[in-house]
Amino acid sequence: MALINTEIKPFKATAYKNGEFVEVSNKDIEGKWAVFFFYPADFTFVCPTELGDLADHYEELQSRGVEVFSVSTDTHFTHRAWHETSDTIGKIQYGMIGDPTGEITRNFDVMREGQGLADRGTFVVDPDGVIQVMEITAEGVGRDADELVRKIKAAQYVRDNPGQVCPAAWKEGEETLAPSLDLVGKI
Repeated sequence: MALINTEIKPFKATAYKNGEFVEVSNKDIEGKWAVFFFYPADFTFVCPTELGDLADHYEELQSRGVEVFSVSTDTHFTHRAWHETSDTIGKIQYGMIGDPTGEITRNFDVMREGQGLADRGTFVVDPDGVIQVMEITAEGVGRDADELVRKIKAAQYVRDNPGQVCPAAWKEGEETLAPSLDLVGKI
């Protein structure tokens, strides 16, 4: 099922954030931009490199009004243990959602059924709760937070500038396009 331009499903979960267990739900992101960053499991190999890279961009994302949640089918207790024992994971300030039932993972259609693990899925959700960006990668392919930030900037630009679209490799401040019949065959 294609999730682009669909509203996220309601959820409630417990996350580990800033030394505490906190309850999170879809209500917490109403009116805000959000990233849901699914990964297979704590205490693994590619996952900490991705989560650390995302942690390095968290301050910039916060300055853009974007909340970040990492999600795996581990428990919030496991997230805490990992946070306390790994230097890379220890720098994370965003919420680490535990999804041991797999409900959220299934809601975003990234559950590896039979394994109980999430695929590497990234979803950017707009202030209306609608998915604007999604990316799914294979087990061994890590994601790049710089590219995620670029995509968020493009999604925010398009939302704030109706009638404009961002071409490939667009960077903030560069020229955009206004789709029209005049452009057909001229790009």
